Amino acid sequence: MTEIIDGNAVASEIREELTGAIETLADAGARPGLATVLMGDDPASQTYVNMKQRDCEEVGIESVHVDVEGDAPPSALYETIGNLNEDPAVHGYIVQAPVPDHVDYREVIRRVDPAKDVDGFHPENVGRLVAGDARFRPCTPHGVQKLLESADVDIEGKDVTIVGRSDIVGKPLANLLIQKAEDGNATVTVCHSRTDDLGEKTRNADIVVAAVGVPELIDGSMISEDTVVIDVGVNRVEADTEKGYELVGDVDFESTEERASAITPVPGGVGPMTRAMLLYNTVKAASLQEEIDVSLP
Repeated sequence: MTEIIDGNAVASEIREELTGAIETLADAGARPGLATVLMGDDPASQTYVNMKQRDCEEVGIESVHVDVEGDAPPSALYETIGNLNEDPAVHGYIVQAPVPDHVDYREVIRRVDPAKDVDGFHPENVGRLVAGDARFRPCTPHGVQKLLESADVDIEGKDVTIVGRSDIVGKPLANLLIQKAEDGNATVTVCHSRTDDLGEKTRNADIVVAAVGVPELIDGSMISEDTVVIDVGVNRVEADTEKGYELVGDVDFESTEERASAITPVPGGVGPMTRAMLLYNTVKAASLQEEIDVSLP
């Protein structure tokens, strides 16, 4: 019988385990602080920011939100970033993507203090990740690792096919899974939109991670029996529902579930883990900056 990997349940466990570390820091006068920055009024981004703020409140992390007008010059955003870099009460922060077209997001990331870059996107943190000395593991890839661990999936020596080569998921996840570590030592193939015969690559994998942003690209015919399938994609498609749409992953769940040994649903799979690992990175950032040892899950 196929195991449905419940991301909501695993994320809840991680948040619960973080509360002890948060209180240890708070008792030492260093309650972790996370800031979110939103430039513009993108509805989806506003929803994500609100969820992250609510997560902070639930676990006892101090949260701050900063809005920047969408038509403001890049310097307005850079000034906000500079202020957060200097604020000792803010241990970590994120600039919610996407930013308006007139702002270079790569330049935004370069201006973030690497010690407060709890997304793990700054070039310094990317370099440390590749070198096997990560300060922060990017939230979604780290969440994928935690989900595999929760399902008792041993990846050592396994063939993993990642569909997607983004800087946010595909590339950092590949780097994490190949490293000489307890949760690494896999053989990783990274596929993308120009990969010839994608189905051949996915059928040869013990574990498939779909993170390409194409609704239901991968179906059951592209998966071998007893493969573990992690679906990172969240896509809004038209549907005959009250909202007029539904959320689907990059994997056709119905046909793939029949063949997989374990699979994540959408929603309720990787998504909650991304938010939980942001809290994890914030607590770790506070621990490092305040030089207070805490136990992390």
